[in-house]
Amino acid sequence: MKSMTWTPDEAHDKKVNQYLEQINHAPYEVIAGSIFTIFCFCTALILVGIA
Repeated sequence: MKSMTWTPDEAHDKKVNQYLEQINHAPYEVIAGSIFTIFCFCTALILVGIA
């Protein structure tokens, strides 16, 4: 049976941190673009409905 004592592994932690820095980001540009597109579409729909 393996020992249950935790020992830090600096090399592995560094690799994991580099991977998370590359991958784990929210797509803020896509979210902002989607909100802007929906806003413009709703505004155009309202303006066409009024006219």
